[in-house]
Amino acid sequence: MAYEKLTAEQARQGEVILEVRDLHIEFHDHDVPEVAVDDFDLTLHKHEIVGLVGESGSGKSMSALAIAGLLSRHAINSSGEILFAGKNLLKCDRACLRQLQGDEISMVFQEPMTSLNPLQRIGRQVEEPLRIHHKELSAQECYEHAIRNMTAVGLPEPEKVYQMYPHELSGGMRQRVMIAAATISRPQILIADEPTTALDVTIQAKIIDLLQKVNVKLGTSIIFISHDLSLVRQLCHHVIVMQKGRIVESGPCEDVFLNPRENYTRALIDAIPKVDL
Repeated sequence: MAYEKLTAEQARQGEVILEVRDLHIEFHDHDVPEVAVDDFDLTLHKHEIVGLVGESGSGKSMSALAIAGLLSRHAINSSGEILFAGKNLLKCDRACLRQLQGDEISMVFQEPMTSLNPLQRIGRQVEEPLRIHHKELSAQECYEHAIRNMTAVGLPEPEKVYQMYPHELSGGMRQRVMIAAATISRPQILIADEPTTALDVTIQAKIIDLLQKVNVKLGTSIIFISHDLSLVRQLCHHVIVMQKGRIVESGPCEDVFLNPRENYTRALIDAIPKVDL
């Protein structure tokens, strides 16, 4: 089922829920510090989907991990601001971040097989955000929420899948489990890092449709990271193009795709495979 996509202008009319200003990240665990992200800015509105694109090593995932509070503070120097709910997440202590992670800000990683615990049943992993952040819920209520969310993401026979282990599921089903776990607490922000990599085009389409559903029906804002510019154009309202840790171009998706200002952006668009009939 396709969901009606807001225009970029409509998406930008919602309240600002995340603002990243002048983010700078460098690693200092080598002899010479290495800059991973420099002067990165992002504004995310409620109901908006922002795409991050660029070649491998351009800083997309590093920026997202910083927003999610998942970078080791012992190995990096960072500066700037990541403003969410009146807090600068770069300055929050670990206790503050743990209150937000998996509840207000959730992340879907690129490879679910390495993100899911192979020794734990699927249901327990889907329920985990509720057990951590919503202790007022009983075990039965957590179970019911898990089944409901697994049904919502299109997992067949959710009661059966609940009892299974990750290795018993296909790649597409594992990715749906990740999305079910990431959205069970109804987060304000969902970060999806290459969620369709290594999936066939049919499953890719279903994952994109599922993310649209999360965006439209739950009101969740999404940061979508991908090498696939076709998917970004289909899903996102706004796009940020990164190269060597810096933003080279940003704007409404259609504007950037139809009238790219930078040669790098034009080269990425030209690299999209075209089918001649």
